[in-house]
Amino acid sequence: MAKIKINIASGTVTKSAMVVGIDLGTTNSLVAYVNPITHQPEIIVDSMGSLVPSVIGFQPGQLPQVGYIAKEGLIASPDRTIYSVKRLLGRSYKDVSDVQSFLSYRIIDDESDALVKVMIDDAFYNPIELSAIILKSLKQKAEKSLGAEVNQAVITVPAYFNDAQRQATRDAGKLAGLDVLRILNEPTAASLSYGLNATVAERVLVYDLGGGTFDVSILAIEDGVFEVLSTKGDTVLGGDDIDRAVMQFWIAEHMALQNIDTLADKQKLRLMAESAKIQLSGEPESVYCGNILVGEVAVDLTLNYGQLQAAANPILQKTQHCIAAALKDAHLKESDIQAVVMVGGSTRYPEIYKLLTALFPHVQVNNQINPDEVVALGAAIEADVLTGNRSDVLLLDVTPLSLGIETAGGLMDVLIPRNSKIPARVGREYTTSIDGQVNMKIAVFQGEREMVAENRKLGEFVLKGIPAMPASFPKIEVSFAIDANGMLQVRAKELRSNVSQEIDITPQYGLTDAQVEQMLLDGFQFAQSDVQLRMQQEAVNEAQQLIYLAKRFLDKNGGMMSSEEIDGTKQRIEDLERLLQSQASKDEILAAVTGLNDYTRPFAERLMDVAVASALKGKGI
Repeated sequence: MAKIKINIASGTVTKSAMVVGIDLGTTNSLVAYVNPITHQPEIIVDSMGSLVPSVIGFQPGQLPQVGYIAKEGLIASPDRTIYSVKRLLGRSYKDVSDVQSFLSYRIIDDESDALVKVMIDDAFYNPIELSAIILKSLKQKAEKSLGAEVNQAVITVPAYFNDAQRQATRDAGKLAGLDVLRILNEPTAASLSYGLNATVAERVLVYDLGGGTFDVSILAIEDGVFEVLSTKGDTVLGGDDIDRAVMQFWIAEHMALQNIDTLADKQKLRLMAESAKIQLSGEPESVYCGNILVGEVAVDLTLNYGQLQAAANPILQKTQHCIAAALKDAHLKESDIQAVVMVGGSTRYPEIYKLLTALFPHVQVNNQINPDEVVALGAAIEADVLTGNRSDVLLLDVTPLSLGIETAGGLMDVLIPRNSKIPARVGREYTTSIDGQVNMKIAVFQGEREMVAENRKLGEFVLKGIPAMPASFPKIEVSFAIDANGMLQVRAKELRSNVSQEIDITPQYGLTDAQVEQMLLDGFQFAQSDVQLRMQQEAVNEAQQLIYLAKRFLDKNGGMMSSEEIDGTKQRIEDLERLLQSQASKDEILAAVTGLNDYTRPFAERLMDVAVASALKGKGI
């Protein structure tokens, strides 16, 4: 077995490791590295260029395709072409239900808080698996261009990404065969690219408008230490929204466009709007011209810069509100900002530069580096720091191994990932799985494996006295707080009743350097199989929970259901139970879960209507 040398104090890998920086974007993704000869960050380019469209195409009997080839399927086979996956990462259907109308592929609604799933033929993919396909393509691109194995990476995320979205990004990297050394905030990466690691205190505003996401962050930078003072953003705001605004303008102008009903025609209209935006951003004096066939009617489309401005202004106003909110949260005024950085391909729209120079006339608005590349270049610099090749950026102490708790099915749910800077405080909400549950065991583990059985147990305690409530009703917050000395305090609190319990733990107690190194090596070696095992177990957990809820539903509502509905529900429950007993695959289990959900939804909604009507009977509003 090959040895990887680990710096136990900092949790970083030594110079022998090949590490790249990856910008996993909503619209496009890039991979970069620091050239060992020039010591400068460079975007990795192949015959297809630097940008890799974040698009995945699924064709029958073929492996998934990524990039420009897959993008061709947006019109040819829109229901098999996946895009804007970043908007789905770490989110449930409830979180993204408003996005479905913008997508040409089907998102499965299982009426739960589980990760959304995309169905292609008989297979189910969650956003982690889909993102892993893109990351694997970037990994292969880097390996082919550099002529070396790439197994470690720094991956960037928006500053406003929550813990679930960051963990989903980390899991996607694992599934792609990458050891993710750090999840880096995109504004920090952009600031690194511009060399904004000031020796005197400097406040930098980073305006990041991508294809599907927007955030504005304010950083305090001093002696190479980056601190995020505030961040505001919108997970569903970006250049895509300008495209949709242009589409709506055209639809209002041409009645025939209201008759578009095929996915292919909708995608064609969306891509034409995108082309119009790009053309006019580069040539404001020009007029975009195109045509689209709707049925037997040919519709000629035009757009000038003034019309683009009218369509885009509401989106820019939303970003300006975010700037004001970020300044307020940081207790700063516009005059307190010493530098502004523009990030994201959508910032090529000229009105954005005008907006920022008007708001901050006293400072330089940095747009010299290609806005598509600036984040990936910064990620490469951070990767170079982690390999120990440069010391001009100061890294705070980090925890060398991940810390988390055991969840259903023996899964490891990481709250503080390895290489997180300390001191740190993280909280996450959990709930009960059965009715009337009054106690919950909190077991704390340390390690890089997906199942707690493969990690090291640090301690446990029981949260007692939870008020008896229906399953999923209690709100139990588990928080980890680790101080500068590596002392971990774990606290559990039921938020509705304020019942709480806590324990102090020393994470590294009893571990030698060799044991930490071995745990890291095991995490690298078994990363892909571990993530697949986690996804299988999550499917089992979802099925078990649905069986429990379906049986409870029958017990409570059987008297208002037909015998056919009762028999059909019982049959599907039994089918799902048999699949669990036979250790069926993840896709088979999820297909049965979807079948049970789809079958019960109509009469569940009917019974809900009856209950509401009964509750309102005789009452005025």
